[in-house]
This record gives sequence, C-alpha cells and structure tokens, in this order.
Amino acid sequence: MKRVTITLSEHAALWAQRRAAGESISVSKLVGRIIDKQMRLSDGYGLGLSEWQKLKPVAGASGCARMTREETHERG
Repeated sequence: MKRVTITLSEHAALWAQRRAAGESISVSKLVGRIIDKQMRLSDGYGLGLSEWQKLKPVAGASGCARMTREETHERG
C-alpha cells in the first residue's frame, strides 16, 4: 500500500467522514475504494472502445436498411 496525502474541502471531508462511518470503514479505505472503482470504470471503457474500434464492418449490414416502426410492431 502506498500512503498519500490529499486535500479536501470542508464539505467533502465531512461527507467522506459520514459516508465512511455509515459503512463502518475509515475515510482512507473509502477514498481507496472510490479511486479503485473509478479506475476500473475508466479502464473498462478504454478497453471496450479500443476493441470496438478494431472491429471491421459487417458485409450487408447497413444502418440504411432498418425496419420502420410499423414493420417492427407487425413482427411481434
């Protein structure tokens, strides 16, 4: 574990203290969890985007050939 020092506004510090107390954890652990979650979300988005960008167009799949609203409802 790496130790760091952060600076928060009074309002943010109070929120963090209340939230941590509600979860029965330390403010340090709360901040660590929040950062881990954001890191996973941003990494997942970046990986998903790069995978999507690698996809090649599918032959015969065109956005122009979509069904009308009426045709969609008639199928069901």
